[in-house]
Amino acid sequence: MSYHVPVLLKESVDALGIKPGGVYVDLTFGGGGHSGEILHRLDSRGKLYAFDQDPDAHKNKPDDERLTLIRGNFKYMRGYLRQQGIEEVDGILADLGISSHHIDTPERGFSFRFEGDLDMRMNTAAILSAKEVINSYPHETLTRIFRDYGEVDKPHRVAGLITAARESGPINTVEEFIRVLEPQTPKMQENKFLAKVFQAIRIEVNGEMDSLALMLEQSGKMLRPGGYLAVITYHSLEDRLVKNYMKTGNVEGVADKDFFGKVTNPFVLVTRKPIEPSEEENNRNTRARSARLRVVQKV
Repeated sequence: MSYHVPVLLKESVDALGIKPGGVYVDLTFGGGGHSGEILHRLDSRGKLYAFDQDPDAHKNKPDDERLTLIRGNFKYMRGYLRQQGIEEVDGILADLGISSHHIDTPERGFSFRFEGDLDMRMNTAAILSAKEVINSYPHETLTRIFRDYGEVDKPHRVAGLITAARESGPINTVEEFIRVLEPQTPKMQENKFLAKVFQAIRIEVNGEMDSLALMLEQSGKMLRPGGYLAVITYHSLEDRLVKNYMKTGNVEGVADKDFFGKVTNPFVLVTRKPIEPSEEENNRNTRARSARLRVVQKV
């Protein structure tokens, strides 16, 4: 089984406008699909820096001296690159989707389709896991997570099921958790509901929204004028953040104005509307269906 099938591969790498001797960053190495295509377009002078905090992903590193694979969260991108002596780059790519490897590995606990421990950590060395979130977070916090990160209907009721169930003992496995959720799981929409709940917990465990905001802000500082930022999103929360940043230069989406009242933005939008996978790609890879690619060029 493939570690991960890269989504919007040609479209996203084309968007970077690869210079054969340029310096590029792949913030989500995963199975190395996007990195491999970038390397294919670089000559011997080119350099690629890739990030992934999951040790499993590092097993996919090719033997290529042009590639430096960094084990770390992309929210620390600028610091890691400065350690490498890099102050500016020509292009940055981020595919924010969870990898097929994570979904299809039961013991990682990312999917409701398999039995396994409640984990969901991208970085297996991290302390916070889904088990701790579910068993220790207060009702109010769980409600907020399900509302804000999963857009779950009646989040307070979902939180109530969890806090009531754990009084009898800890909820340790995916199977146990699904049973706890049954009274609130709508018939004929089980998968959609569970996907939202699991998404919310995964985002909390990995601090995904905070990491994304920090990454975006650093990307603008790392890109040299004329450089491109390409980001593939998979759900409305992250897409909204990316859209705000690309349109205004900040994640809040508040337009900055100069002394004369003219709106200032460090970017030019390359994609007015996001690029979506073709019907052929969707048929070949169903996990691509929700993908949206947005691209800007630094002024």
